[in-house]
Amino acid sequence: MLTTLKNAFKIKEIRQKLFFTFVMMVVIRIGSQLPVPGVNSAYFKSFFEQNAGGALDFFDAITGGSFSSMSLLALGINPYITSSIIMQLLTIAIPKLEEMQKDGEDGRKKIASITRFVTVALALIQGTAMSIGFGRQGLLVNFNALSVITAVAAMTAGSAFLMWIGERITENGVGNGISIVLVINIISRVPADLKNLFAQFVKGKPFATQALAIAIILAIIIVMVVLVIFLNGGTRKIPVQYAQKVQGRKMVGGQSSSIPLKVNTAGVIPIIFAQSLMQFPGIICSFVGYEGTGVWREILNGLNSSNWCNPKAPIYSIGLLVYIVLVIFFAYFYTSITFNPLMVADNMKKQGGFIPGIRPGKPTSDYLTKVLNYIIFIGAVGLTVIGVLPYIFNGLFKASVSFGGTSLIIIVSVVLETMKQIESQMLVRNYKGFLND
Repeated sequence: MLTTLKNAFKIKEIRQKLFFTFVMMVVIRIGSQLPVPGVNSAYFKSFFEQNAGGALDFFDAITGGSFSSMSLLALGINPYITSSIIMQLLTIAIPKLEEMQKDGEDGRKKIASITRFVTVALALIQGTAMSIGFGRQGLLVNFNALSVITAVAAMTAGSAFLMWIGERITENGVGNGISIVLVINIISRVPADLKNLFAQFVKGKPFATQALAIAIILAIIIVMVVLVIFLNGGTRKIPVQYAQKVQGRKMVGGQSSSIPLKVNTAGVIPIIFAQSLMQFPGIICSFVGYEGTGVWREILNGLNSSNWCNPKAPIYSIGLLVYIVLVIFFAYFYTSITFNPLMVADNMKKQGGFIPGIRPGKPTSDYLTKVLNYIIFIGAVGLTVIGVLPYIFNGLFKASVSFGGTSLIIIVSVVLETMKQIESQMLVRNYKGFLND
């Protein structure tokens, strides 16, 4: 990785792209410090202190702290991510959108344009819900129509601005613009988390305890990073053989290929879906100021991840079991709508391809489904382990950090993908240089 970066800086074109990406990162962090007009910052600070480790923590982590400080970028890139997922699901459900996707570059541009409009609509809805829900509780200094409209407009504009920056990084930077925007926000919280861990487990302790605590913290981080790398890099290659056939006066085909099935076929989506579903009731209750009573209070406590794995209240860990079931369910669900074994088998048959030892058609589809189900289960278990470990340490040791689980998967995945993008750009540039010579 370091060698790739070193070589990249030697190439002027890529060096300019890296510099442009860095400038955009700086702009994002500056925007994260600009408050929404008319907001009472002290209200949200005290609100987050009272709800530490609760339903809003992950949302705050992926906005780089912009949400807790209620800055112009408080909504982050989340409306765009949600919009992209919605469009991906609708593309499968609506034939017209599916046709657009198959129309090549023009179709993808149309879908991208629709995604932008959906993003703005979602930002308006989220901004309105936050401005009204929290505004009447003290978020806005003067709770009236003008202050609500101002706050909604500011947050919607901030989200649209982040979307624009992400697209510019994709076009003029190193690629993966939206992912880089998300990652820079998550990484911005890492120093504060490490400082909190140091203050909690290292500072003021005997030297031997300090050394042991540092070694354990580093070991846990390294193990989780390695697990994420293996999870993202693991693939099962299904061999495919293409039969020879005559086209004109030439024999074509006969070559071998493979279908790479990733172990983590759904990426981080199952965890995000599961977290969103678990956190939704708590977020709604926070908006309306409802704390719950009786059974409803116990249910809300069980859904709150800060109460999981707490030895003093083990009953709330039932919520963790529900979370694990949801992660596995969404891993199968999301993969089933994004990978169609029947379509793959049909396309292979049309192109004269077959899996050695498996007949074309339905037997091929059944074989792919069987292999895919096995792979999904392994990926879902890996995701569950990575996603659950931070909750275990938080429950047992009160070690709450924002770069655990989901955040770590996102960071490692985007860093690896960005390095691949840089390597491919270097390769293309070298080819161009060779041809020009």
